Amino acid sequence: MYLYIAANLDISDRLNEQQVLMLRLLKNPLTEKDFLEIRKLAVKLISKILDEVVEDWELNKDIKPENYDNLSKGHFHFKH
Repeated sequence: MYLYIAANLDISDRLNEQQVLMLRLLKNPLTEKDFLEIRKLAVKLISKILDEVVEDWELNKDIKPENYDNLSKGHFHFKH
């Protein structure tokens, strides 16, 4: 019993509240089909968030599609 409580406290100390709640929701094993569906939804959500972050960054830095075109045609020089 002590080992379970210690392990539980240790994990809870490293995870945020949302992560702990998600683990509780997924306490019971899912079918492979259901697990893949949840995984796809999570990836879709993270992709949407990333798109929003990049879009905000482009707006704040005044980055236009031409900037990407110029970079793709330019030469990159790296210092060693």
